[in-house]
Amino acid sequence: MLEILKAIIFGIVEGITEWLPISSTGHMILLNEIMPLKVSDAFYSMFEVVIQLGAIMAVVILFWHQLWPFGKKNNKEPLAESGAGAYVKWDIFKLWFHILVSCVPAAIVGILFDEQLEALFYNYTTVAIMLIIFGIAFIIVETMHHGKKPKVRHLTGITYKLAFYIGLFQLIAAIFPGTSRSGATIVGALMLGISRTVAAEYTFFLAVPVMFGASLLKGAKFLIHNSMTSMEGMILLVGMLVAFIVSLVVIKFLMGYIKKHDFKVFGWYRIVLGIIVLICGFAGVIAAVLPKDLTPKYVEMMTPYMGEENIYVMQIRQTGAVHLDM
Repeated sequence: MLEILKAIIFGIVEGITEWLPISSTGHMILLNEIMPLKVSDAFYSMFEVVIQLGAIMAVVILFWHQLWPFGKKNNKEPLAESGAGAYVKWDIFKLWFHILVSCVPAAIVGILFDEQLEALFYNYTTVAIMLIIFGIAFIIVETMHHGKKPKVRHLTGITYKLAFYIGLFQLIAAIFPGTSRSGATIVGALMLGISRTVAAEYTFFLAVPVMFGASLLKGAKFLIHNSMTSMEGMILLVGMLVAFIVSLVVIKFLMGYIKKHDFKVFGWYRIVLGIIVLICGFAGVIAAVLPKDLTPKYVEMMTPYMGEENIYVMQIRQTGAVHLDM
């Protein structure tokens, strides 16, 4: 019962932090240190990604009419005046083409260098630094653009060039944990002259293929190499359901909030959280290396970067034992 309660809390944190530009990773790290789930590191590594499926379903529900490219009703730009083309919403198809362009940089780097990047940057220091850097970025960008009219005030104004540039900002989040995917893309969009509302909407839509893909790949990888207990399955389902419900509320709140306010408050929050993460890390409250699924390939790759002593610490945390060469 206690683990289910923890799953509810994890779902609440995921639902809030996934959409606010404050880094869900940073919050999940702190939460897992305060009240760790009694599960294997392999399951938790999968859980912290797949729980996002619940959050992303909230976007699909709330913005269904802006995302589904078929139907004759409210078809502003039909592919053809009659026949099957009349049921194709060409403006929405073009939006999806732009979203796919934004996904390309992170997809290429993720497929080629995912484990190497995790070995290098999946630690509390990187998380804290990126929280602070993008917190400062929010404050600077909002200050520089105060009083200026954005160049792009509608989703249709996002060109393929702008979509690619936004994808480069998303790539930063894919490389450095703690950046916040939504935070990076929103900062990038604001710098490119896109309005806050359009930047937030595009970020939400961009999350659909990114998070679906990441969740499916992570879930499939886990099931291929591991088995899931009934308790772990319940923890995952509860976490996803709670993340979905909370996300519905948070997305509506954020869309209303940014119509009257800027993102500076989130910038200051990120800076404070980054400092807290650093302090907790220096004090030993947070593990220097965040828990991962220690496959032989991952251990072999990480050892040159981290040293055998840190690998042993991770092995103790996962298995409870370390094999020493005599």
